[in-house]
Amino acid sequence: VSRRPCRSTMSAQEQQQAQPPPPAASEAAELDAANRYEAVVPHWFYCKVTDSRERWIPFSTQDSERLEEAHGSGRDKEDLVVPTSGGRYDVHLKKRQRVAVYWEEEVSEVRRCTWFYKGDKDNKYIPYSETFSKELEEAYMIAVTLDEWKKKLESPSREIIILHNPKLMVHYHPVATSDDWGSTPTEQGRPRTVKRGVENIAAEIPNGEPLQIDHLVFVVHGIGPACDIRFRSIIQCVNDFRNVSLSMLQAHFKKAQEQQQIGRVEFLPVNWHSSLHSTGVDVDLERITLPSINRLRHFINDTILDVFFYNSSTYCQTIVDTVASEMNRLYQLFLQRNPLFKGGVSIAGHSLGSLILFDLLTNQKAAPEEDEHSEEGSRTTSSNRGIEEVKEILKKLELSEYCDVFEKEKMDRQALFLCTEKNLKEMGIPLGPRMKILHYVSSKTEMQCRAEPGSPLQRDPDSTDDGRNCQYRDVGLGQVSANYPQLNYKPTIFFAFGSPIGMFLTVRGVKRINPNYSLPTCKGFFNIFHPFDPVAYRIEPMIVPDLEFEPMLLPHHKGRKRMHLELKEGLTRMSVDLKNNLLGSLRVAWQSFTRAPLPAVEAASTDAEAEAEAGVEKQPDTKPDETPAAVKEEASLVNVGRLNGGNRIDYVLQEKPIESFNEYLFALQGHLCYWESEDTVLLVLKEIYQTQGITLDQPLPGSQ
Repeated sequence: VSRRPCRSTMSAQEQQQAQPPPPAASEAAELDAANRYEAVVPHWFYCKVTDSRERWIPFSTQDSERLEEAHGSGRDKEDLVVPTSGGRYDVHLKKRQRVAVYWEEEVSEVRRCTWFYKGDKDNKYIPYSETFSKELEEAYMIAVTLDEWKKKLESPSREIIILHNPKLMVHYHPVATSDDWGSTPTEQGRPRTVKRGVENIAAEIPNGEPLQIDHLVFVVHGIGPACDIRFRSIIQCVNDFRNVSLSMLQAHFKKAQEQQQIGRVEFLPVNWHSSLHSTGVDVDLERITLPSINRLRHFINDTILDVFFYNSSTYCQTIVDTVASEMNRLYQLFLQRNPLFKGGVSIAGHSLGSLILFDLLTNQKAAPEEDEHSEEGSRTTSSNRGIEEVKEILKKLELSEYCDVFEKEKMDRQALFLCTEKNLKEMGIPLGPRMKILHYVSSKTEMQCRAEPGSPLQRDPDSTDDGRNCQYRDVGLGQVSANYPQLNYKPTIFFAFGSPIGMFLTVRGVKRINPNYSLPTCKGFFNIFHPFDPVAYRIEPMIVPDLEFEPMLLPHHKGRKRMHLELKEGLTRMSVDLKNNLLGSLRVAWQSFTRAPLPAVEAASTDAEAEAEAGVEKQPDTKPDETPAAVKEEASLVNVGRLNGGNRIDYVLQEKPIESFNEYLFALQGHLCYWESEDTVLLVLKEIYQTQGITLDQPLPGSQ
């Protein structure tokens, strides 16, 4: 009996001896963890204030590392400036400020962040001040090293932070004193979570941008201060455009990036609205504006009236001066900050901005040496062309035997129209031919004067003259009288988004654009529009008016046509085939029924089939909307002149499935969609890099 208790006692002792090791092991692990204390890795943030609400945004990893390196260099006390965000913002380390380089913007506060607490409103983490973060880090280090937790710290705003353990740290509001009624609020309100290190707050750290800049694009906005449906400024919209371009480069130019052939394209906004409305015109307008429907009238004064301002010679001069001087200023500043830049410059305009750029470009002057070469070439070609024209006229009048006489006298068409009867007699032309030539000249002159009284003589429609002052009106016709300034560079390409250029040219009296015309200093021109954009107009029908063809369909950035468009085309094609087959069958049946004699049935049916086939072939012609695939392929090969170097000009985006339900509902969105359109951005990148001999990883179907 005595042994049993002894055994039980021993087993209890054994159990007691067996239990202590685990706590001892955990204590050892904790001590090891304490000894392995690692300092927190800081990340740099800047504060963005929108509608009086602060939002802390992290710098990219590369920018944060550069700022930390500059901070650790010990030169923090100097006014050290670190370029960030692709060189568009400078951070002044001593002042802890982020300053915009190329445009005016409120200065943002910069902070070296290590500790964060969760905000009340949007559950976003907010960084503590740098001094208080140091205190928190010191308290944390002591707590971890000595394993002494539940430490209380008081923030500068008298709020309490308690470090319960490495994974649980909370922030309490200060205890409020009792109010006049004697009631005391609940203890300390709802606690807020505290986190250490940026890796614990799930912050969206942006990807850095390549340092190498291959091309520079200036972007000019349209009417009003807001550029999209969210009423954002041109700066914010161009930021979106730039971000989309970076993602498109990674998706479609991966090989070139891996081989370090390309870096990125820089897009810089050009703002003219603020300069226009700082002239004092707003005060004058306010004085005459009616008090009713105040918001609508203010909106019209601030946006729609920009179109009328541009058509006023006084304010048009202000606008073109602002746009040109701002682009020249930005270009010089960019070269100062990027002395190794060897790339080209392109320009892009949205809505009215595209018209401003078009008018500027049509009034640029080519370099003198280019003018000399072009003049020499044009002199020889025009003289040869003029002699050939005279030969054509003589051939038409059945006077070909006198061609040698006119060629010997170096008579071109213009000289022919200046000839008098005396001149022709001196050349040895007999009376009959003289009368024919003089009658032809007088009839053409009379016809042209009747067609356009008071205008310069138009040329013979049958002639092949370049027609700068004849059949084709100058594209500068009807422009507001202004002194158009010159740009300090020659743009590589001009991109127009949602552009009314075609409409304005037509209203100004330019019905046709000479196929031989090109912008003096810019050889590329792309007119990009959404199919439902109410402000956009085409350009190509003004160059090739006698041919009906569709604009180039912009391929989807994922490499195929949108599914609803493919389905729509498939159904249309199927319905056309069914209709044609049905009509053909009915025609064959009817004709075989009406042919009564039996011996002729076989031959009649053969004829009927041939007629039916001819009918089937003719049928699609009755429907101009139904364009066969072969015709669409041919449409891409249409010669649309030299305005875009012989390439197509008009490009239409593919509407989204939801947009196809109601065109009117998405009309406004269609005019403001370009800033976030991957298809638009990809075309811009493709054309820019094509000038450098760099192509997409895989050509998109339907692209030129």
